Amino acid sequence: MEELCELYIYNKKQKFCKLSLIIPTYNEAENISELIERIEKSLKNVIFEIIIVDDNSEDKTAEIAEKLNIKYGNIKILKRNNKLGLGSAVVDGIKKSTGEILGVMDADLQHPPELLPKMLEKIENGFDIVVASRYIEGSKVEESNVLRKLMSLGAVVLAHILLQKTRVVKDAVSGFFMFRREVIDGVNLNPIGYKILIEILVKGKYDKVKVTEIPYIFKSRKKGRSKLGVREIFNYVTLLLKLKVEK
Repeated sequence: MEELCELYIYNKKQKFCKLSLIIPTYNEAENISELIERIEKSLKNVIFEIIIVDDNSEDKTAEIAEKLNIKYGNIKILKRNNKLGLGSAVVDGIKKSTGEILGVMDADLQHPPELLPKMLEKIENGFDIVVASRYIEGSKVEESNVLRKLMSLGAVVLAHILLQKTRVVKDAVSGFFMFRREVIDGVNLNPIGYKILIEILVKGKYDKVKVTEIPYIFKSRKKGRSKLGVREIFNYVTLLLKLKVEK
């Protein structure tokens, strides 16, 4: 893709990778250091790579990740020249990944990295897809914005109404999940907007009994600004309708 500018700052001695963790970023300089440090600590016994897909951040998010790679040696940074969206960022990250297991999470610290080992264990025990869920027993949403809470719940309900396959999980719009590479092998992912999990659930190759959810506490964003806006809402509805027509 012409709009991509790749920065290969990666430990090439590491030929085998169990997990590729893909993190889309846009202006997350205030969060990225803490996030990566916590990921490295949580997965210290795992051979893994972090793939930062940055949409031309203005606050040096990518540069901070570069410096952390000098310390850890397992970080890839993929810089994109425009703000192209979270969904396509995940797809581009997958293209650069080498892991047999793929994980996706946000960079805003609302997704706790300490949950990653438990998610990975579920995959290793035979599950195809593991979703960190805000809407099952044991989970909690600490979001203080009531409107944002209602919008998130509404997005789940709408997905469940329009797309039967998304009903396999309670939180079909989660941005924190892990899955086997085979789930998307040969699958054409063409996301619109920021909710890539829905497309994976609709198009992916998996056994529905091998899909599970793990509860977690969804923290309020403490630093930086949310990227949710009118455009993202429009893109989400467009994605649902597109998948409804295609299926």
